[in-house]
Amino acid sequence: MTRRWWLALAAILALAAALRAVGIRYGLPFPLLDPDEASIVPRAWRMVHGGGLDPHWYDYPSALMYVLAPFQAWQHEPSYLAARLVMVVFGVGAVAGSWWLGRVAYGRRAGLVAAAAVAVCSTHVAYSHVAVTDVPLTAAVAVSLALAVTGRLEWAGLAAGVATGFKYPGVLLAVPLAVVGFHQLRRLVASLGLLAVGFVVTSPFVVIHPRQAWGDASRVNRLARAGWLGFEHDGSAPVAFAHRLWSGLGPVLLIAAVGLGIALWRRRRADLVLASFTLAYGLTLLPLHAHFGRYVLPLVPPLGALAGRFRALVPLTLALLVVPLVWSIRDDRTLTRRDTRVAAQEWIQGNLPQGTAIAADSSTPPLQGFRVLPLALPGPGRPSDPNRDVSRLRRQGIRYVVVTGAVEDRVLAAASDYPRETSFLRGLGSLNPVYRVGPGHGLVGPWLRVYRLYPSGR
Repeated sequence: MTRRWWLALAAILALAAALRAVGIRYGLPFPLLDPDEASIVPRAWRMVHGGGLDPHWYDYPSALMYVLAPFQAWQHEPSYLAARLVMVVFGVGAVAGSWWLGRVAYGRRAGLVAAAAVAVCSTHVAYSHVAVTDVPLTAAVAVSLALAVTGRLEWAGLAAGVATGFKYPGVLLAVPLAVVGFHQLRRLVASLGLLAVGFVVTSPFVVIHPRQAWGDASRVNRLARAGWLGFEHDGSAPVAFAHRLWSGLGPVLLIAAVGLGIALWRRRRADLVLASFTLAYGLTLLPLHAHFGRYVLPLVPPLGALAGRFRALVPLTLALLVVPLVWSIRDDRTLTRRDTRVAAQEWIQGNLPQGTAIAADSSTPPLQGFRVLPLALPGPGRPSDPNRDVSRLRRQGIRYVVVTGAVEDRVLAAASDYPRETSFLRGLGSLNPVYRVGPGHGLVGPWLRVYRLYPSGR
């Protein structure tokens, strides 16, 4: 490429890095951006502090924990900041991989469009701030698809295995391998074998403990199929996930959809690779009733490349990417402020006696030095937590209850689905909170209230 093209790519990568670095400390030292951080980062820390390489937890494969572990070696406790900085690198890597994918599929202009789409995609920017599996999966998807487009099936298979090591849906990269390698049986078998090798190397204990791994992964899949708190009124999965893609990419999604249609019509190798993965992955989303935005991230690189295939529309496509760029900047500005739950944690630590019995919602900071009774997160198909009852908590000697809008606003939005939880909130509402905090005055995040269940002195 000429110097002009390299400068354009460098500018996109620099923008991607800046968008992902701003707000990287949000909520620290607590993992308030995503609860999965608390499942992944401490396990990575234990691996290099005497805990061994077996995470004994297989909701996700182990590759990300192995990548994070070396950066935890010099930390006295799990460092979410160190883990998030690794995610920034993965996020920028996904942008570079998407550039490569677009370039080998449809040319240099498509490469720049694909890279720019991933760089400013508001969902990708948001999850590049969090030490969870979706952004590394997206980077590996881009690399595997690019290798498949160039005909390097064996290497594409190995990259697909690494992708699966980050998150199980990476195995769907076998679909474009099969489509492209259909008439090259020996190479196809080799690429699928290397996919298995890549997965085993990056997540060996999934294979060593298949029964536990199957149970953990199946439980996660059942929860996703049943739904999750906050998605009760989303409607059908196609509509919900199309909305998630729109929320990340904006109007460029329409151009990408046209590009997908053209790919299905022309069916060249690049078309087959991108279209087969996009359709196969999209079909796996249809049974889900939990519509998290992160679930659509592996679709962003191929959709970005498909949007860039129209040479005459490249200037318009790049101009339309200003929309998600503005969304990402807005979200980043929010992350530069202090979270309401950090302020609440400091008040609780400074004003309530150590050892006090407290019942607390999920999505609240850990309360060290207190006897905490976690209130189970409600959700579709889950039994109601019997502890969501003021009288029961009093009988158990609970003195304070901590609730947050991160949970309770979603309960109230689907009150007919959660009558017990709604009744519990109404019971708390008859009490005067001893502490309340909400967004505003330099704070962002959900509201939080602390209720005392006993009169002062008891």
